[in-house]
Parts: sequence; C-alpha cells; structure tokens
Amino acid sequence: MHSDSPQEDQPLGLTVYSMPTPSEIAADPAARTRVGRWKMALVFLICAAPVVASYFTYYVVRPDGRRNYGELIDPQRPLPDVMGTSLDGKPVNLRTLKDQWLLVSVAGGACDAACTNRLYFQRQLREGLGKDKDRVDWVWLVDDEAPVADTLQPALRSATVIRVPKAALAQWLAPQAGAQLEDHLYVVDPMGNWMMRFAPEVDLKTAPKIKKDLERLMRGSEGWDKAGRP
Repeated sequence: MHSDSPQEDQPLGLTVYSMPTPSEIAADPAARTRVGRWKMALVFLICAAPVVASYFTYYVVRPDGRRNYGELIDPQRPLPDVMGTSLDGKPVNLRTLKDQWLLVSVAGGACDAACTNRLYFQRQLREGLGKDKDRVDWVWLVDDEAPVADTLQPALRSATVIRVPKAALAQWLAPQAGAQLEDHLYVVDPMGNWMMRFAPEVDLKTAPKIKKDLERLMRGSEGWDKAGRP
C-alpha cells in the first residue's frame, strides 16, 4: 500500500558543517596542538620528498632494468651523536659529517693489507665519479688507538679520518652475517643515514659494480643534493 504521508515526500537532508574559525582554534588548546602537528608533518614531507623520490627512482623504477650491487639498509640508521678525534687530536662529532654523501670504511690504525686495499679503492671510486666527486667524502673510521703509519699520510690528504670507539661504531654500523665490521664499504646519504652496505672484498672485479651504484645515487639525487656543506 502506498502511503501519502508527507514525510516520505521529503528530500534527504544534508547537514553542512562549517570549518572552525581561527579564533575558535586559538581558544581550543587541543585544536592548536592538532594544527601544529599537521604543519610539522607537512614541513617534514616537503623536506623529505626529494630524497624519497630519488630513492624511489633508484630502487623501484630503475630504468636500466638492472639490480643494484649494494645492499639497502632498512630501516636506515642515522649518524650517532658520538665524539671522535681527528688524527691531529681535535674533537669531531660524527654528525658534522652530514650534508655530503659518505663512502665509509672501518679499520684499526695499523691498517693491514686488506685495509690498505679498501682505502685505495675508496679513493679511486670517488675520483672515478668525475664532476660528482665533490659530492662524496671518503671516510676512514679508525676504531682503535694504534698510530697510523707515516707512509699512509700522503694518500689520506683527501680523506676524512676520525678515531671512533669501536663499541660506538658497532651500535651504528653492522656487517653481514659471518663478516666483520672492517670487511665492508658503507654508504651514508647527505641526511646522515647509513643506507647501503657493499659486500666484502673490494677488488678489480667488484669495484666497477660499486662505482655503478654510486653513479646511480648521484644521478638520482642531483636534483636536491649539491657539493659541499652549507
């Protein structure tokens, strides 16, 4: 039976809610907190967007269809707030290394043959980046108090060498299973995050693969990363 009730002929109603005015927000501490959090999140997203985009291009799009040689670190680990010392005894906070790409190795000051080999390839890999080499610092973190041989000093002129307690490094960097901290080369991005680790044994066979990864990182970040620190 059809009802002639006027209520059934009424259109559906819509309730319109107005946005709070600035004065209402100012009067409501909870509202101010929510707005502040949204603003902080928006600023973070704007700042991080270029980095995220470059990583997306490098790891997901990969237009050349090839796999990267280095191992991506997930989650990334930020540079620790740790004080070290330069070879001339000056204090250095590791966080001051931010704002540059870092190619990092770890070894004791005595620097055996494997250490010397890694330092050689670090320097050559950086030099091989050509115009982009000034966007990369090669860093040797010395994890003991052993003196560095005078014969190594000339080769280290373009390097950043810092003594850092081994225990502090072990809380930041980590080797592959079955390897030692000293076996790898590590990559830290300009935001200060350790984000990649290369397999042990850098040699003439693996160095071109590492170089290709570094070149891709340079291409992927050239829109937001510039040489030198602010």
